[in-house]
Amino acid sequence: MSADFLDRLRAIVGTARVLTAAEDVAPYVTDWRGRYSGSACCVVLPGSTEEVAAVVRACAETGIAIVPQGGNTGLCGGATPTGGEVVVALTRLKRIRSVDADNNSITVDAGCTLHAVQEAAREADRLFPLSLAAEGSATIGGNLSTNAGGVQVLRYGNARELVLGLEVVLADGSIWNGLRGLRKDNTGYDLKHLFIGAEGTLGLITAATLKLFPRPRVFATAWVAVPDPAAAVALLGRLRDAAGDNVTAFEIVGRPALELVLKHIPNARDPLLGKPAWQLLIELSGMRSDLPATLEAALETAAETGLVADAVVASSEAQTAALWALRENVSEAQKIEGVSIKHDIAVPVSRIAEFIARADAALTARFPGVRIVCFGHIGDGNLHYNQSKADAESNAEFIARTEAVNRVVHDLVHELGGSISAEHGLGQLKREEVLRYKSATEMEMMRAVKRALDPRGLMNPGKLL
Repeated sequence: MSADFLDRLRAIVGTARVLTAAEDVAPYVTDWRGRYSGSACCVVLPGSTEEVAAVVRACAETGIAIVPQGGNTGLCGGATPTGGEVVVALTRLKRIRSVDADNNSITVDAGCTLHAVQEAAREADRLFPLSLAAEGSATIGGNLSTNAGGVQVLRYGNARELVLGLEVVLADGSIWNGLRGLRKDNTGYDLKHLFIGAEGTLGLITAATLKLFPRPRVFATAWVAVPDPAAAVALLGRLRDAAGDNVTAFEIVGRPALELVLKHIPNARDPLLGKPAWQLLIELSGMRSDLPATLEAALETAAETGLVADAVVASSEAQTAALWALRENVSEAQKIEGVSIKHDIAVPVSRIAEFIARADAALTARFPGVRIVCFGHIGDGNLHYNQSKADAESNAEFIARTEAVNRVVHDLVHELGGSISAEHGLGQLKREEVLRYKSATEMEMMRAVKRALDPRGLMNPGKLL
């Protein structure tokens, strides 16, 4: 890395915003899970779209690759450099540019945390519904680059469905301003969708115009024990018949997942007696004052027919928060427990029960003593389906067999018409794995888009493709 190039970057963003010392660079070159570590020639922290464009232009003219990074909360190594790139950290881009309550839209910089956007919407008496455990540090740019999902996809859709427009710095340093607040714009290719879910391989998202919704006034939350996943799916159908789109979250938590939370997260308490094998976190929200009664009536009816074994309905905001903490801390508890083989899969909701039954049986038969931690967004067909062994020595041997475990899980997902990445992206973790399941035609279409927008391959190399 030449001194002239570093001086050019310093001239753009300021000397203090170009990090080169090992101790300063370290937080940017290892992913949240600690699975991937790389090296960077430097970390640059631009403070505006124009500075991002100038940095990208300098890199393009010098032929140096770029890794864009937001809150560094990704789970597939997508924001981790592999070696020698410039990490462009966008966390200084954190303006709430505008809120248009009449249009139900908000325009924000890509470095805004998800929580900051939620709060800006709340101040305007609106809801930005994207919600996930890392929302205090995850940024909007990262959320859009991975097409984040979270706990309310059932009602509001993935990140992709919440975007009206984008501002993007392209691979040559030019700026595309597509920050339109329109719900109808039929003037050719909808270019914003190229960058959502692209993991920074086509350009750097610097701002977004996002959809807002009326802020719900009534919430009803319950923790429910069900006999098995098939009963959970049946209960989901009944609740949607009773409450329609007011069913905003429907999360499943297997017993091993809850046990890790109870073990590692302070003040976590089991809501139900008897240690049920399968539990659900259900939330209804909206404007209807009868939602709590609707939820309780649906659960009572389901209990009479055997779909519900036990349930507790939150009667205060504190109880609601405690129930949500059990679900949201599963990933943190797993991280504390140790390394596991993780799968972020999706299958049609109608095949959730079949997937769990067949995958559990196959893994238990092939890997005796395996611990299966299954939890996630059963309402939209997305499971986090993770495996490990309880003692460290056996677990190290088990982790070494990751490829064999993946074959069992991912081949079954493919057979059932599913996806091996529901909401975390491909990153480094699944860039080779996906080749087994996508057709040659589909992969070539993706490569063609990459060649068109990043012909020199400088945007986040080694990720996704």
